[in-house]
Amino acid sequence: MRIGFIFISLLVLSLVGCGPAVKAAPPVGSPASPQGGPRDPITEQEYRIQVGDQLDIKFFYNPELNEQVIVRPDGRISLQLIPEIVASELTPAILTKQLTEKYAADLKQPRVTVIVRGFGSQRVFVDGEVAQPGMIPILGMMTALQAISQAGGMKVTARSSDVIIIRRGAANKPLAFPINLKKARDGSDLSQDISLAPFDIIFVPRSRVANVNVWMDQYIRQNIPIPFSITYGVYAPR
Repeated sequence: MRIGFIFISLLVLSLVGCGPAVKAAPPVGSPASPQGGPRDPITEQEYRIQVGDQLDIKFFYNPELNEQVIVRPDGRISLQLIPEIVASELTPAILTKQLTEKYAADLKQPRVTVIVRGFGSQRVFVDGEVAQPGMIPILGMMTALQAISQAGGMKVTARSSDVIIIRRGAANKPLAFPINLKKARDGSDLSQDISLAPFDIIFVPRSRVANVNVWMDQYIRQNIPIPFSITYGVYAPR
């Protein structure tokens, strides 16, 4: 039994000493809003139009063509004079350029502006060691701590120093960014509490001590019919 206890103790120490499993580029965003239009707070890219967004299409010299449209589930919008066009995943600037080129065949001076008036697909997902994992709608700007708060807050088993943000990058390739919300919560580094983008996944991992407890419960307590409680006696001197 003594050999078995020593083995378990060494295993616990090795698990506690393990480093974080995810290694990725540090986040470059912060809650501060950059100038020059809506941008992705981590990659510093402009906002990309999503399904359900409400767009104002305005013509400077042809106001009779002004329209307010909603991006359909197939990602397209329908306008006058031109065939329907894909708007989803384009930046407002790129869509403006494409519309200007398409209307050039019918208009002498097609000065077009695309304005995002409403955001229909603004949501993030919180998973891991939080009270209520699931989808959180974004109402305006939201940071990682605010989203976790909406999910009921972190559990006592959470490892707040190694929270992972998973975000869609170029060509929908997932990118992982570790952030240290422990520093944001104690005020030592508020930049760790980054602003979120649509469809972000915030994963709060379990603490190393909690991982050890789960391991002990699954592989020791439930499989070995030996009580692991510690008993002791108190002997009064005679």
